[in-house]
Amino acid sequence: MQITDLLAQTGGLESMARELGISEDEAASGAEALAPALLGGFKKQALSQPQGLGGLGDLLGQLGGGGLLDQVLSPQPTDTRQGDDVLGQIFGSRDVSRTVADDAASKSGLDPSLLKKMLPILAMLVAGYMAKQGGGASAAAPDAGGGLGGLLGGLLGGRGANAGAGGGLASMLDMNGDGNALDDILRMAGKALR
Repeated sequence: MQITDLLAQTGGLESMARELGISEDEAASGAEALAPALLGGFKKQALSQPQGLGGLGDLLGQLGGGGLLDQVLSPQPTDTRQGDDVLGQIFGSRDVSRTVADDAASKSGLDPSLLKKMLPILAMLVAGYMAKQGGGASAAAPDAGGGLGGLLGGLLGGRGANAGAGGGLASMLDMNGDGNALDDILRMAGKALR
């Protein structure tokens, strides 16, 4: 299943579109362009945790857990500070977030300033969704069919319950073919800052 399908089913695209004053199609296009970097960041975070996916599950809980999704879905305006915290954890710096947004703008045709506003909201949606779905996260291996491993694997196009689902965009951003687009985006960011 594509990330945009999940976001549409949960009401996330509608909420994000309402929040940003754009159409659902624009929200879907932006989410599709931004999601591979976000998902790659979560995967990298899971791989860097001593407890693997269990550590990612714990981190998601510390950042707000399923409440992140609920905040975006509520009719109230979304306070994106927690989304910025999520981005800080998975990307490390605002420069990487800017580079991700700029790269997504070149792929989607949407304005980079819109994508920069969308990024923390999307981070909250994805992190909240993963927290709610990741009940068995600590027991699931990164390529297993359940918990966070199955969810990340399926969305990134790896093995798992929905293998191959996110492979198109993720593989386009994954320039060196190592299965992680984030390292390529970070490399681009480094070059852009020189």
